[in-house]
Amino acid sequence: MKIALDAMGGDYAPKEIVLGGLQALQEYDYIEKLYLVGQIDKIEAVLAEQSSLDRSKIELVEATEVIEMEDHPANAYRRKKDASITVATRLVKEGTADAVVSAGSTGGQMVAALFGLGRIKGVKRPAIGCVIPTMTGGKLLVDSGANTNVDVENLVQFAQMGSIYMQCVGGIESPKVGLINNGAEETKGSELTQETYQKLKELDNINFIGNIEGRDVPAGAADVMTCDGFTGNVVLKTMEGMAKVIMTMLEAEVKASLRCTVGAGLMKPALRGLKRKMDYAEYGGAPLLGVNGVSVVCHGSSKAKAIYKAIDIAYHCCESNFVEKIKGNFEKSIED
Repeated sequence: MKIALDAMGGDYAPKEIVLGGLQALQEYDYIEKLYLVGQIDKIEAVLAEQSSLDRSKIELVEATEVIEMEDHPANAYRRKKDASITVATRLVKEGTADAVVSAGSTGGQMVAALFGLGRIKGVKRPAIGCVIPTMTGGKLLVDSGANTNVDVENLVQFAQMGSIYMQCVGGIESPKVGLINNGAEETKGSELTQETYQKLKELDNINFIGNIEGRDVPAGAADVMTCDGFTGNVVLKTMEGMAKVIMTMLEAEVKASLRCTVGAGLMKPALRGLKRKMDYAEYGGAPLLGVNGVSVVCHGSSKAKAIYKAIDIAYHCCESNFVEKIKGNFEKSIED
């Protein structure tokens, strides 16, 4: 497995990104080569801090520019030809690397994937499939921010691609697929969601369980939760925010009295487990579904832990051939 890591993408680049890559090299025997893509002098400065570093599996690839978070993705892609995400994606396109991982501009990564890797034939719009923590484990939210304006076909394809991903990478034989809506009944919602419901109900290649409401999302009512990117991003950020608020409020309550402090000490293993389950870094990154290659998007605030977890996501994407399986699904749809 050969990984192209965008060392310059993210709030904590390059240090935390590089450290995440180095941690992955230590943890995962399957990595044959780690390409650190970016401004070599800055990457070297991080590597120089590591004592007795084995560089036999590390290769530095020069990329002098960075697509910043505030850049317009398409304009920046055209203007910054030597951007780190563009160069890293090119390594996958050329077959030098098997997957690209980045915590940089999501829009920049999407544009680089669309122009560098291309869309899978039959896929109208690629989407971001983000695994989120729920009461019943990690579930897939599609789309979590790539497409704010969608049509029925987009939503149906998001559901299909999400189902394939959870079969291949999540190891679920028949993933439950739900449509995020403002009511459980099939007559609820906008004209868009009502029509999408009917289309999803007609499909025989997914396990569609109907509408799910906002409260069903953290409960993990479905393995794949489908919606437009605007709704998905609001859901994602709300859950991230609530997780932080709950832990902060809990900490304040614990410190409020000696009895609570003592009780918290006894509950420390359980509280530690809860914090881990609510930690988005545990889920690493989100694959771009529908592009012709493996491109894993990480949160912009990712630190080393999230990066090395994202590299494992990239590995499972490649190992399971989920891109080829999405291709097969949509080729069959075109033929039919």
